[in-house]
Amino acid sequence: QVRLVESGGGSVQTGGSLRLSCEATHTTVSMAWFRQAPEKEREGVASVDFSNATAHADSVKGRFIVSRDNAKRTLYLQMNNLQPEDTAMYYCAAGSIWRERFEERDYAYWGRGTQVTVSS
Repeated sequence: QVRLVESGGGSVQTGGSLRLSCEATHTTVSMAWFRQAPEKEREGVASVDFSNATAHADSVKGRFIVSRDNAKRTLYLQMNNLQPEDTAMYYCAAGSIWRERFEERDYAYWGRGTQVTVSS
């Protein structure tokens, strides 16, 4: 069983930055960030495999950067130039499969989420 704990969420104004972190109890092949806004379906934001191959959703390319520190078993999401549409609960996920077109079903373990709110 892999436990995941997210941190780093908060409230910022448009154009601001936040860095999310996710600490895992075990190392897995793949880790990812998903988000869910009110009344919307959960969507993938970015994913990274053990060798640091990454994938980012088109909506965040050029603004968000996913990375991981395997020694610390920690996943990061650097979020720059935040926009109101980025407001959501952000979830960390871990799994044994990585692919560029990542999906929820690839991940067996999930954190409880950290809230990101961007005001205009």
